Parts: sequence; C-alpha cells; structure tokens
Amino acid sequence: MATLALQPDAVAVRERNTEILVPVGSYTELSDADVMLRVKAGDNAAFDYLVEKFRRPIVSFMYRMAHNQAVAEELAQEVFLRVFRSRHTYAADAKFTTWLYRIATNLGVNHARDSKAERVDQTVSIDESDEETGLTIDIADPHMTAEQVLLRRERLASIRRHVESLPERQRMAVLMHKYQGMDYRQIAEVLKLSESATKSLLFRAYETLRDRLKEFI
Repeated sequence: MATLALQPDAVAVRERNTEILVPVGSYTELSDADVMLRVKAGDNAAFDYLVEKFRRPIVSFMYRMAHNQAVAEELAQEVFLRVFRSRHTYAADAKFTTWLYRIATNLGVNHARDSKAERVDQTVSIDESDEETGLTIDIADPHMTAEQVLLRRERLASIRRHVESLPERQRMAVLMHKYQGMDYRQIAEVLKLSESATKSLLFRAYETLRDRLKEFI
C-alpha cells in the first residue's frame, strides 16, 4: 500500500518512488466510479476519500444486520478491505455503490449465517409511511407519558422482529430500500435480479409487514 503524506493543497501519493499530486477537492468533481478507477491506478488518497464518504452508511447497513455496534464496525472495515483488495479487477460497468453494497450484502449474509454470537436488542424502525410501505412510526415526543414510551418501545421491537423474520432476500431488499435509500434498479443490481422481480420482492415484503403489524398501523 502506498504511503500517504498530507500537504496544504494536495495529497501526495508515493508509490515505487513516484509522486502523484492530486488536488484534494478534485475527487468531489468525479463520479464514485471514476474515483475507484483512480484507486485501481494506484491512487490511495482516492481510496481514503471513498472510505470517508461511505464509512457511516456502510456501518449503518451492517448494524441493521448484526445489531451490534462493535461487530458492525468490524464488518464495515472488512468491506473496505475487500474493496481495496479487489481494486485491480474493478470495472466501472455499474454504479460504484452497487458494487460496494454487493460486497457488503454478501459479507453481512455470510456473517448472519455463520455467527453464533448473541445479538444486542436494539430498536430498529421503519421510517415514515409512504406509498410502498404504508407503515408509520411515531416520532419521539419528550412529553410522552411513561405508558406511551413503553408502548412505543413495544412497537419498535415488534417491527424489528418482523423485519428480521423476513426471508433473506426480502430482508436485504427492505434494508437497502428503507434505510439506505437505494432505488429499485440499484437493489436489483446488488441482488442480481431484474427490476420487476425486485419490485415484486419488495411488494411481498411490505405486504407481509403490513399484515403482521396491523395493530400498530
């Protein structure tokens, strides 16, 4: 891996005694795929930029599957390690985020299958109601009574359990759609499905959730 040295107006990337000066602000002017192509070419500062940009979303995504912050951090680190190790074979024939989330999804699914560690019980909610879900969650109110707080916690815990109980592909699709804001086409590419199959998958998932959560809707 190259050695990075920060300078006032540029990032110096030294590899094999070659110094490449890359203006810090230039990465924001490129597509993520083009930045990854720079990583492929040996620009490690470009890799640092991608890690900084996507670290929090990936940690959040992995947390939805692991339900443990420390494990989510470790899994996110492994995702970026796999990105770096795969840099030489990267081809910009799809959005970078599609490629990134495919790596994250495969890693998360394998972890869920292999891990025997106890999951930390944390509340996970479906966001505001929309045309796809029809589900709503009350926004926390500082003036809620103790009884209302308990009822809200019960609602959130129930939603979390039902999301987790969905079939694997449905659960992955819901996590990407509701929590990562990915559209049908992106999810389809990650899961290697057609767009129509992805819409059907999400429809079935949300129908199942609506049916199981009738008392809370």
